[in-house]
Amino acid sequence: MRPQIVLFGDSITQQSFGSGGWGASLADNYSRKADIVLRGYGGYTSRWALFLLHHIFPLGSGTPPAVATIFFGANDAALLGRNSEKQHVPIGEYKDNLRRIVYHLKECSPTMLVVIITPPPVDEEGRMAYARSLYGEKAMKLPERTNEATEVYAKQCVELAKELGLPSINLWSKMQETEGWQKKFLSDGLHLTPEGNAVVHQEVVRIFNEAGLSAPEMPYDFPHHSEIDGKNPEKAFQLQCL
Repeated sequence: MRPQIVLFGDSITQQSFGSGGWGASLADNYSRKADIVLRGYGGYTSRWALFLLHHIFPLGSGTPPAVATIFFGANDAALLGRNSEKQHVPIGEYKDNLRRIVYHLKECSPTMLVVIITPPPVDEEGRMAYARSLYGEKAMKLPERTNEATEVYAKQCVELAKELGLPSINLWSKMQETEGWQKKFLSDGLHLTPEGNAVVHQEVVRIFNEAGLSAPEMPYDFPHHSEIDGKNPEKAFQLQCL
């Protein structure tokens, strides 16, 4: 059976199987080698993710995932008193929620590779422009998220990963290394463009490679067609199908 790689997160994960998405790119990388399982939930926070854990990652499963990415925080960082305040999760609770998710995954399988991804940066002007395009004069007058607030959540991701000895991807910092990141990587000030998805894909692949899960080095689930003898096809399948 092929190993499973579960992508667990919010809308940035949910949208990752779209054209040019980082999840779709991973599925292409690991075709015939591992199954990329999408578990992304638009609008969800780390608080709401806790309700899904036993459904997505049941304890006692005989075939737990080999890898899981945890990608929450973009919604947790929504500001109180603004349009998306119901999504706000206090920073201390956010870090604790991530810790509980990791503990559950490790209870499912102590050997599971767990990768924590920080929320991306926020382009406040982009968020405001997007709101105006949808609601015109009725649009919010202040952004519901800020880059400054999101930085605090990103730092907690990285800090928790260090505490638990896990790999992390500091997407908040990585994207801002590029000039013009606001429009290059973000489509609406928050969600990712194809170029933004490419950054996530590149960083995830780097982590997987460092963990010994390089797609080119993994075996196919069944023989390559070049290995199948047309006159004696069963020979190629004897070892892998037993």
